[in-house]
Amino acid sequence: MRNRILANGAAVLAIAALASAGAGGDEPAAKTSRGRSAAPQSRGPSVVKTDAEWRQQLSEIEYYVTRRKGTERAFTGRYWDHHGDGIYRCVCCATPLFDSRTKFESGTGWPSFFAPLERSVVRTQTDRSNFMVRTEVLCRTCDAHLGHVFRDGPRPTGLRYCMNSAALIFQSRAEYEAEQAARSILETEPETEPAPDPSKGEPGTDEGPTPGPEEEPAPGR
Repeated sequence: MRNRILANGAAVLAIAALASAGAGGDEPAAKTSRGRSAAPQSRGPSVVKTDAEWRQQLSEIEYYVTRRKGTERAFTGRYWDHHGDGIYRCVCCATPLFDSRTKFESGTGWPSFFAPLERSVVRTQTDRSNFMVRTEVLCRTCDAHLGHVFRDGPRPTGLRYCMNSAALIFQSRAEYEAEQAARSILETEPETEPAPDPSKGEPGTDEGPTPGPEEEPAPGR
C-alpha cells in the first residue's frame, strides 16, 4: 500500500512539473515597444524547414545560435555596439522583432532591448540548461533561438531582452517604412474590373447580343 501511494504521488508531481514547464510560468509580463500588451498565442511556427535547408541558408554562427540554441561570445557580435536607426529582423525568417528605439547600453556585450516590436512576434519558454533557470526568447514565426530575457532592464518595462547578434539582421528605418507603405498600398488597392464585352449585351440583363442588320425583322411583321 505504501509503495502504491508513493508511486501515485510521484506520478502527480511529474505531471505537475511537465505542465509547469509547458506553460512557461516564469515568462515576464510587459508591454511592447508600441505600448500595447497581448497574451501569447499558443501556435506552432509558420516557417518550418529541414535542418539541411537551415544549414544552407545560414552562416555557421547563425545556425549554431538560432537552430542549436547556442550563444555567441560577448563583445563579438555585429550589433552589440550598433547604433543605427531601424528595425532588427529575425535572421532566419525576416520577421521584424525589435526597434532600435528600445535598444540600450547594457554593458553585457550583447545587443539589449527593453521590449519587442510587438508582443506577438516572440514567445518565451523556461530554459534549464547549463545548471541555470532562465527565460528563453524565440521567434514565434520560425522558432529561432534569439537569446534570453531578464528582469533587470530599464523603464518602462524593467526587462532586458539579451539577444544574440547572429540571430538578427538590421534594416534601416527608411527602408522598413518604405516597405510597409508599399505593402499597405498593395493590400488596399481595389482590383480592376475587366471592361464589359459589347457582344454580351448590357451588364445585369438577360438579353442576348444586339441583332445585326441581317437579323432585324422585316417591315410589316
